[in-house]
This record gives sequence, C-alpha cells and structure tokens, in this order.
Amino acid sequence: MKKQLMAVLLLAAGALTTSAQVYLDPKAPLEERVKDALSRMTVHEKVSILHAQSKFSSPGVPRLGIRQLNMADGPHGVREEIEWNSWSAAKWNNDSVVAFPSLTCLAASWNRDLSRCYGDAVSEEFAFRGKDIMLGPGTTIARMPLNGRSFEYMGEDPYLAGEMAVPYIQAAQANGVACCLKHFFLNNQEIDRFGVNVNVSERAINEIYLPAFEKAVRQGGLWTIMGSYNKWLGEWCCENDSLLNGILKKRWGFDGAVVSDWGGTHTTMGAALGGLDLEMGTDTDGKTKDKSKGYNTYRLADAFEKLINEGRIPMSVLDDKASRVLRTIFRTSMNEDKVIGSQCSDAHYDVCRRVGEEGIVLLQNRGNILPIDASRYGRILVVGDNAVRNMSEGGGSSELKTKFDISPLDGLRAVYGDKIDFARGYYAGRPHYGRADKLSADSLERLRNEALEKAKSADLIIFIGGMNKNFRQDCENNDRENYDLSYGQNKLIADLAKVQKNIVVVTFGGNPYAMPWAKDVRSILHCWYLGSMSGKSLAGVLSGEVNPSGKLPVTFAVRQEDYPCFKFGKEGYPGVDKQVYYKEGIYVGYRWFDTKGVKPQFPFGHGLSYTTFKYGKPTLSAASMSENGTLTVTVNITNTGRRAGKEVAQLYIGDDKSTVDRPVKELKGFEKVSLNPGETKAVSFTITPADLSFYSENEHRWVAEPGTFRAYVCASETDVRGMAVFDYVPGGAR
Repeated sequence: MKKQLMAVLLLAAGALTTSAQVYLDPKAPLEERVKDALSRMTVHEKVSILHAQSKFSSPGVPRLGIRQLNMADGPHGVREEIEWNSWSAAKWNNDSVVAFPSLTCLAASWNRDLSRCYGDAVSEEFAFRGKDIMLGPGTTIARMPLNGRSFEYMGEDPYLAGEMAVPYIQAAQANGVACCLKHFFLNNQEIDRFGVNVNVSERAINEIYLPAFEKAVRQGGLWTIMGSYNKWLGEWCCENDSLLNGILKKRWGFDGAVVSDWGGTHTTMGAALGGLDLEMGTDTDGKTKDKSKGYNTYRLADAFEKLINEGRIPMSVLDDKASRVLRTIFRTSMNEDKVIGSQCSDAHYDVCRRVGEEGIVLLQNRGNILPIDASRYGRILVVGDNAVRNMSEGGGSSELKTKFDISPLDGLRAVYGDKIDFARGYYAGRPHYGRADKLSADSLERLRNEALEKAKSADLIIFIGGMNKNFRQDCENNDRENYDLSYGQNKLIADLAKVQKNIVVVTFGGNPYAMPWAKDVRSILHCWYLGSMSGKSLAGVLSGEVNPSGKLPVTFAVRQEDYPCFKFGKEGYPGVDKQVYYKEGIYVGYRWFDTKGVKPQFPFGHGLSYTTFKYGKPTLSAASMSENGTLTVTVNITNTGRRAGKEVAQLYIGDDKSTVDRPVKELKGFEKVSLNPGETKAVSFTITPADLSFYSENEHRWVAEPGTFRAYVCASETDVRGMAVFDYVPGGAR
C-alpha cells in the first residue's frame, strides 16, 4: 500500500516516466537504487544535493521524486525548530522535547545496553519531528579539562568512547535516522577552533584520537560524519584529503556522507578534492551580516559545477559525492522502514531517568552518610544555584526546548517533603553567549549570608552546584577560564563546612574540577547533566531508592597543572600563533597519571556504591596466545553487602617489556553486572592480539610484540582487584 501510494503521488507530480525506476523501489538493493538515480540526474541536480538549501536541510531532486534531507542538532535531544534562513527560533508550539542526559553521563554508566536504549529513544524523537540526520553523538577525546564541549563527548579513553557510541548509533540508524558522528577530528578545544592547526604524533592519532571514530564506522555502520573546524596537517578538517579520503573512506571503507560543520568549508578546490560530500552553513550561517549571499554561492555549488563542466575536476568526483548523499537519502528520508517515532513519551522519560541514575558517580561517602534516611534528620537545607536552574538551556547548539524539567530541588521535595528548606547561596546568571545578567555585589552577599544563616539550624546540607551551560562554562565556542568552580562556590562550600559537618556536595558539569574542600565534606556526587528527569534521577540516588553504579569516564585531577597538556605552556594549550602541540603524545588522561606517578583526586573508572563487591582471583583460559588466537580472562564477583547493586568490572592490559614507551596499562574491556546481596556471577573478557598492540611510527602499522603481558581486573584504573600473567608467542603457543 505504501509503495502504491508513493507511485500515485509521484505520477501526480509528473515524476514518473515509462521506464522502470529502481531508485523508487524501497525493496531494491541500496547500491542499485543509488546507481539508477545517479544515471537519471543532470550535472546540476547532482551538484544541488551537495549543499544546503536552508539552515538545516539540503535539497533532493523534485523532478525525480527524490526527497530532501532534514537535520537537527543533537545529541541529547532535538533542537527547537529554527527559521529557514536565520538562527532565530521559529517559535513553534509543538517542538518541545525530552532532554536526555549528556553523553558524559551516558559514558559514566558504562552500560552498552543503556546506550542502545538511549539511541533508540532519542532517534524516535528526531523521526517524529521529521528529521533524517541527527547531528551527534560525539566521540572527541577529552584531552584537557576546560573544553567547553566536553559534556557532548564520551570521556578520555578511546575504547570506552567507541564501545558506548556503537550501540547508540546502531539503535538510532535502525529507526531510519542517520547519526552524524562529531567532530572529526582533534576538536579538543573551543578556543581558536575555527583556525588552530593541531600538531600531533602519528602514534597518538592512531592510538588515542582515531579509534572511537573508527569503531563507529566499522562496527557501528555509521551513515554520516561531521568534519571539525580546526586544521590538521595545515588543512581544515572539513576538506582534508589525508583525513577524509585517506583514512575515513579508503582505510576504513566508509560509504556514507561527510558533512561539514556549519561554516567549516573554506575553498571550492579543497572541498571538491578533500573528501567533503555535503556542505552546510557557509557564509549564510549567521556569522555574517550580509544576507545577499544565496546557497548557490557555496563552495560545492555554482563554483564547483563550473569546474566540473570545464573538465578541471573529474566527473567521478561529483558522482562519488552525489552517490554518498543519495545513499543517505535512501537510508533515511526515503526509507520505508523509518519509524514514525514519538515525542515526550513515557518510555522516553523512563530512558532519560535510567541513564541519569546509572550515570551519577558517587565519588566520596565518608561515614556512609548516603543514602539519606529521612528519619535521621529534622531539617535538610538545600543550597546552590543548580538546584533550581534549568540546565537544558544554554551550551550552544545542544540547547534544548523541553516540555518540562524536574529540578533537583523539586525532586528532593517530592521525596523529603517539608523537611527541605532552600537557600540559593550564589547566582550564576543566565546562559547567553558572551553575556549574562548579574546581581550586584550586595545581592550576592545577601544570598551567601542567607545560606550560612540557615545552615546553623540545619541537620544536613545538600549543596547542589558545579558548572552550568553559560558562556565560558560548558558551552560551545569557548572554554572554561580555569579549573576551579566559578561564582565563589569553593569559598561557600568551605564556609558551610565550618557551620555544619554533615554536607553532601552534588555537582553538575561535563568536566572535572578542583575540590579544595573535599576533605571537609562527607559525600560528593557528580551528575554531569541529567536532562529532563534530573531531579527524579538525583533524588533516587540520594534517597537510596537507586544504588549508584556510575564510574568516571575521565580523570579528576587535584590541580589543573596535573594534566599533561598544561606541562608545555601555551604551546600545549591553547596554542601559539594558531598552532597547538600535543607534546604529551599518547599520555592522555589516566595513561599520564598512572605512568608518570601523578596521584589524581579521583581516578578514571572510579565510582562507589551503597553495597560492596568482592572480586575472586582472575583465571586465564591458557598461559599463552598466538597471533591467530585469543585468551579468556574470567573472574567471579560477589555482592558482599546488603543491597542489590551493579558493578563495572574493568580489564586493563599492560606490556612488561616493549621496544617503545607504553602506558602501565590500558583499558581493553569492561562489563557491568547486576548482583543481589550474596549473589556471585562470573564475568569474562576476551583478549585478542589487537589488544596487545601499539602503533609503530617506524612501520606505520599496528604491532604486537612477543613477550609477557599482564591482565589487570579492576574496580577503577587504580583499584586493581586481581592480575593474571600470560605470554604472547607469535607463531604458536608454547
């Protein structure tokens, strides 16, 4: 019926001819549809589908009944509708959505199944809004703790980021919505993002900055990918032949479309030959006041068509680009199996809540003050701007217009009722680019004094602060100014601790931060951004209805200067004369802290529970492994406490002796296991030769050297619960 109806509509539009049109047959093989459609298109039609026709759409071919592509910002929900040719809101009354937790929160869950649920739910909202491409998720590595967009990414480790991105992508694309993975690549800072050239070693590129993207392409079956603004090898990443053609398309076999970031395309020849397929946002992206420029002035528009017609660029280049865009159209907007979707459904809010609950990380819990038993406290004082702030607002392109958001304060009041009192304590202003409403010094002092006065009669203080999505916080187009919490929070927490020792500190934010007051407070939870169900998720964990199970996807250092990127002055960050140098090489995040002996505040993979877990001794399936073999590491984990809980068992591999410098150990596996009190389950990890490899700059390939390796089974990167030794013997096990 669908197929017949489509044919009738296209006949009415004069789109069908007498010849069989394979491209309109949704049951025909994809490549046959692409080939057939391409053969019927004029040069102008092929060129026209390679660039935008509005802020967030690109044209189809009306003559042939080929539909346009509609896209929207993600990855945490569908951005509110934007006017056709401006950045102003369209002011629809039906574009309010669920704000899902930030991707840092998803990564902190270490739960692949939950990532699949996330991708399924968020893509249903995109489909319902008529979107074909979701601009997300993101797997840019957290190189340094000030990046304004870290909350959109999945942490500092490429294995974790890749493992968490794949099920998200698979689930979303199964619904007929293309994921546009971003930002490819080396977009590790927002300062100077439009022109900085990143200088980084070949080894670091292959071991740290490419693997998550590669896994998304090879295992996730990614349909589109977004180039980043910055340069690599002196060329912009949106028109970088070595990156887009050499690595992405030839080495990895990517068959989808490369989409430019908005305003990320600079030259016609670069875009034509550098691997870009779909150009968005050039000149008409709102960054200029000149509204006279039309979409035909894009680099892949009239200027590109002229070069094709003059024979200065081969027709094969155009056909390849058009084929990739057609492939995307047939996978999405002309996919008869694309879901209708839904928006703001109970099921979506449930996924939002569950991701939030599993992503919250309990960092510290002295005296087991958590969970909060209401019968132990007469008066609970909540202090902090983030207790009442809508954190779906702000942040740049990921800002969301929500149907509702449950604030932390409302979530706590729903559980503890009139025991809850509130004092704001500080005020952070509103989330606008480069400006914020500010209170007078007197007004800010009154907020502080009110909180300190109320603290004197409180039995428990819950401080709810951290970062937000204001400019120079967690926000696109700029980075944080320093590693400290802003708005005088450090002093306020320290002063509250002098009044009341029972303090629980709850922080939001996409980055780690300094905690000079950590020894003075009882408990610390980090929540990232929890989305529309923020208050519900937080109250569930604080009350004990939910046992926390999140683990850090980034290292929390004691001081900003402990991170390696700050060891090399401005050359290391933010750069000098538009050049930034990644002199730390592969030693990013925990690899630096562990190998160089720098003690973190809280290590990568750390996260506490309200119960306890005992690890048995790891066992190996064999004592050695050949280049064609695998090994299995098995460990029993027992819940030795009184509450049901979930534990993330982490496998790290270390090389005893190597011809090159290597980290002490690197993450190569993880499993999240749910255990009732007293229950034991066996967790197994498979080790392959690839897990033992490093990238050789001499041979320009991955190398696994023979020798002795160690398999570390850990509860965090520094909490080693067991270790097993094995040999790698190419040519056969001995």
